[in-house]
Amino acid sequence: MTENINPEKFGKVAVVFGGTSNERSVSLMSGEAVLNGLKEKGIDAYKFDPKEQDVIEIRQFDRVFNVLHGRGGEDGELQGLLDWLKIPQTGSGVLASSLGMDKVRTKQLWLGCGITQTAPFMLLNDNDDLQKVVDNIGLPVVIKPVHEGSSIGISIVKTIDELQGAYQKAADCGDIVMAEKFIDGKEFSIVIIDDEAYPVIGCKPAEDAAFYDFEAKYVREDTAFFIPCGLAEAEEKQLQALCLKAFKAVGAKGWGRVDAMQDAAGNFWLLEINTVPGMTTHSFVPMAAKANGMDFAEVCVHILAQTL
Repeated sequence: MTENINPEKFGKVAVVFGGTSNERSVSLMSGEAVLNGLKEKGIDAYKFDPKEQDVIEIRQFDRVFNVLHGRGGEDGELQGLLDWLKIPQTGSGVLASSLGMDKVRTKQLWLGCGITQTAPFMLLNDNDDLQKVVDNIGLPVVIKPVHEGSSIGISIVKTIDELQGAYQKAADCGDIVMAEKFIDGKEFSIVIIDDEAYPVIGCKPAEDAAFYDFEAKYVREDTAFFIPCGLAEAEEKQLQALCLKAFKAVGAKGWGRVDAMQDAAGNFWLLEINTVPGMTTHSFVPMAAKANGMDFAEVCVHILAQTL
């Protein structure tokens, strides 16, 4: 058990967070929480923000707890550097991180592995006639950046007149843009730690929220979360098994989160995988860990113990 590990065994730990991605603000919240959790357990942990420090200074640390959301930290770049420097790190390696950060390639991989429960999608570019989105996918449709998280740049489009503005919003993130069939139903998140799918969490934004967007995730206090999630026991086990299969198909390891929907007919649809999930007060990992009998500091140590 992680609670029996001598804190000195971890050595000097860098909690890497902040960075320069569009998710910097979320990463700062997650990282501070993890840093405090590790210190609470007596671990010699320090903040390391690549935006403020030369990344090569990471060599002075014995291991890394990565809470760097978005590009630079969740896409394989940091993972490759740490591998090259032979510094143990939490979470997935280069390949899984790169795939997980790319929503389109994740879906393509799932489909290639026979995991067909993911919504129809297509890539878009500046020269496209957006009518083809309506023809191929229909309305409503979700327009989103391919390489962003935390619902940044996402729009739910209900009419063809809204498509151009939604496309530009996603493209303004400096990103490739995709269209994805809108799944009208219940939203769930499944936390995976050490190849175990934790209790499924249901989430429902307030009635006046557009959808489960950035505000609903990190700012508003009226988003509802459910553990138990409201699914029948057999359905919850089915969803856990599907998400664990999807997680392993990408090659992810250590810890992460898979987001999914259930439509009105009861079918499950995979949305995306997060290889460096949030650790804020609104995040799913602490909620799922609590339902599994661990407090926040304990789950931080449990994840860090993967580096030993």
